[in-house]
Amino acid sequence: MRAMRLLAAAALLAALLAVSAAAGAAAKLDLDDVDDSEVLEALLAVDDEEEDATPPGAGGGGGAEAVRRTQSMVLVLDNDNAARAVRDHPELLLLGYAPWCERSAKLMPRFAEAAAALRAMGSAVAFAKLDGERFPKAASTVGVNGFPSVLLFVNGTEHAYTGLHTKDAIVTWVRKKTGTPVIRIESKDSAEELLKKGQTFALGLFKNYEGADHGEFVKAATAENEVQFVETSDRNVAKILFPGIASEEQFLGLVKSEPEKFEKFDGAFEEKEILQFVELNKFPLITVFTDLNSAKVYSSPIKLQVFTFAEAYDFEDLESIVQEVARGFKTKIMFIYVDTAEENLAKPFLTLYGLEGDKPTVTAFDTSKGTKYVLEADINTKNLKEFSLSLLDGTLPPYFRSEPVPQEKGLVEKVVGRTFDSSVLRSPHNVLLEAHAPWCVDCEAISKNIEKLAKHFSGLDNLKFARIDASVNEHPKLQVNNYPTLLLYPAEDKTNPIKLSKKLSLKDMARFIKEKLQISDVEIKEKLQTPNIETVAAADNVKDEL
Repeated sequence: MRAMRLLAAAALLAALLAVSAAAGAAAKLDLDDVDDSEVLEALLAVDDEEEDATPPGAGGGGGAEAVRRTQSMVLVLDNDNAARAVRDHPELLLLGYAPWCERSAKLMPRFAEAAAALRAMGSAVAFAKLDGERFPKAASTVGVNGFPSVLLFVNGTEHAYTGLHTKDAIVTWVRKKTGTPVIRIESKDSAEELLKKGQTFALGLFKNYEGADHGEFVKAATAENEVQFVETSDRNVAKILFPGIASEEQFLGLVKSEPEKFEKFDGAFEEKEILQFVELNKFPLITVFTDLNSAKVYSSPIKLQVFTFAEAYDFEDLESIVQEVARGFKTKIMFIYVDTAEENLAKPFLTLYGLEGDKPTVTAFDTSKGTKYVLEADINTKNLKEFSLSLLDGTLPPYFRSEPVPQEKGLVEKVVGRTFDSSVLRSPHNVLLEAHAPWCVDCEAISKNIEKLAKHFSGLDNLKFARIDASVNEHPKLQVNNYPTLLLYPAEDKTNPIKLSKKLSLKDMARFIKEKLQISDVEIKEKLQTPNIETVAAADNVKDEL
């Protein structure tokens, strides 16, 4: 409901501000006469005031005042003023959005908070919004290619924001791109204020802010877009931020707002090593998976990832277990929690594993190899630790999806992931396997032909026909790229299956099988001499088609 209200507010705000924008109100910002708290309140209050806002020309009122304050803070761009705004402002932060986009609605208040925070810091950055759906020409002009988009223009040069959609992340990124990569803290009060924000930051202690090591620290701060770098030359101030500092003349550490709050840097003061330290340690012990951080999780340099899927009330009982285990694998394995109540987040993962998610589940993924794993034992400290250790040392068996093992075998044997070895690879028979998927439009006709062939060759002891739903069953030796796929596994060499064209007619398939397996018509006739009248009748019907 709130998302819908935000979308409506965004559309209303754009409509109201478009009037003044068309009248040339999108000149340079005049911010000095607007109180920060009032501006932020006005920006965020549009959601609540949407029904009361006074349309242009209808007189004053609370809604009109909110719009006036918003105008003084954020430019509203259109086809006429977009290029001019970029040209006229040395530093311009732009939000490109669409009224129907839910992610735009979620980002909009964060963008407003970042704008107010930057202004309170004395930043000279100007702020702008653009409805890219309403003004596609303007969107194309300034480089808004999707929704939402956050772009920073510094003297006309575009920088695209790809970080977290949070106020602190946006503020940190803008400050770094506009020449403030490091915040200098010189008093205990300033240190206390920084801690109150609960923000992750890298702390450097340097005497006189000089030397090659300090230069590498600043270079790393400039290159790292997400984590704020902080420096001080006062050890007493540094100890407020990082109590573990002893008598070091020079120090670097990472401060986070979680149980494992402090991480000390022990490497060489080189840009590359500092960046690696920050990248590996900036995530908490347990990362809660969200829409906002999904891209960062996928691109994490920590390639081994352990996922816990559970609803929030179940995870309360598991959190201490996961934290304890995660503590022993810091920087080596990333531990992630996914709330199964958030179907848009959990379902794609669970589908990948072929799991229902009806109970707490632990899985793992190696992003460097694309292999997946499942903890099939109870979730406790011992089992989770062993699972993680096996994942780390490479001895954990990969997990492959499989349907339950079928109880009966028909004329065309059903094969699942768990029976692929015994039914196909270790079978003494020549095996013709049909790999299909329920949604495949071409599979039905092929399946009927396979059943006819199974009847035609039913008397042969060295040939069997099988079928596997490859959309829900996996095996490392079964690589299927499209459906249907027909594979003939000769008894003498199961490592090199022969692929049949799915365009072959029924008669051509029968001829192909006989040629490859050297089966004569006489042999087929002899094998069909059986007292099973139904089998003979069925085979005779197929024979007529062949």
